[in-house]
Amino acid sequence: MTSPHTGDPEIDRALAEMAAQTARFEEVSRLLEETRGRGESAGGQVAVELRHTGSLAGLHIDPRAMRLGSQALADAILEAFRLAEEDMAGQSYDLARTVFGT
Repeated sequence: MTSPHTGDPEIDRALAEMAAQTARFEEVSRLLEETRGRGESAGGQVAVELRHTGSLAGLHIDPRAMRLGSQALADAILEAFRLAEEDMAGQSYDLARTVFGT
């Protein structure tokens, strides 16, 4: 992305900085869209995958997890979801830090 030239060096510099920052924001947005958070619980018998929006992208329940009972299975799903959220948050933070150099 090229920034317009006004003839005023100070304004041109500010516009160039804004264009560079906009490009970095667009890159973070694109990379976030591709990112998936993952979490497992119950010894890997329950796995959750989240999209960057926090919506569910995938849920795997190993047949052995059905022996856990309904409450334990529900707890395992919630734990895997929480871990997937943590994973997504960590990936998002690392991505922003990498792109913005903080």
